[in-house]
Amino acid sequence: MKLGIIVPQGWTGEYDGWEPERAWARTVEVARHAERLGADSVWLFDHLHTVPKPTDEITFESFTSLAAVAALTERVRLGQVVICNGFRNPALTAKMAATLDAISNGRFELGIGAGWKRDEWLAYGYGFPETGERLAMLHDALEVVTRMLEPGRHIHATYEGEHHSVRDARNIPKPIQPTGMPIMVGGNGPKVTWRLAARYADELNLDGLSPDEVREALPTIRARCDEIGRDPDSLGVSVHTWWGMPDWREAGRDRQRLLADYAELGVSRVIGLLRASADSDAALESLAADARAAGVELTPA
Repeated sequence: MKLGIIVPQGWTGEYDGWEPERAWARTVEVARHAERLGADSVWLFDHLHTVPKPTDEITFESFTSLAAVAALTERVRLGQVVICNGFRNPALTAKMAATLDAISNGRFELGIGAGWKRDEWLAYGYGFPETGERLAMLHDALEVVTRMLEPGRHIHATYEGEHHSVRDARNIPKPIQPTGMPIMVGGNGPKVTWRLAARYADELNLDGLSPDEVREALPTIRARCDEIGRDPDSLGVSVHTWWGMPDWREAGRDRQRLLADYAELGVSRVIGLLRASADSDAALESLAADARAAGVELTPA
């Protein structure tokens, strides 16, 4: 199992009262620190307002932030947990993702989900469709994105969907990763989201599920692959650990046990934010120590 670090960007209030210049410098330093400590990947949230309620505080936008982080790191893989499909036309998302892949020398992974934070959708003028419509939009988006990211210089993408369409769309540069850009679908919905992950994704990211909940989910996830004749072992399963979970937030034996339990279940990586990393290098250092004790794969610089 590998370790992904979500770096501070203000969404959970970790930059309340900070000036933007100081906050951005810290975001960069945490990303670099995660790389030095051997994390597999560095991630951002894709949100526009703070959580749980909108406040007049910093929340850095994810794509522009990742482009800068890509230029300032060398090894870690990069992505969002996960982008809100409704915030961007999916054809533009594919173009931005391919550009980020070039900037990062082939380190970008596209995480995508249906979106859920109602206040952001309404404040930014997107409306807020019902859950079923947002999932239908995600389906169309995955059709568009996978066609536009398909390897081959002369492939022009065409797809006619109810919510998203492209016609003879060129996306050059293509991702530079030889095997294509990994796509991660995020969400806990067994009926629709997990079926979309089985059909379109390299990885399913479960949001905040405990090891016991992951254990209960795995047979259904495997069944979603079986339904379409896909080898279930070809779909990676990762977990986004919520920053407020005591077993994740606090160093020591409980966190080591949490990580070891995920690893025993075959989770491919754990991805999480430590809010304390905004103020202290020690937060990530203790996480790396606990990860090593739990047998997590780290590659220190």
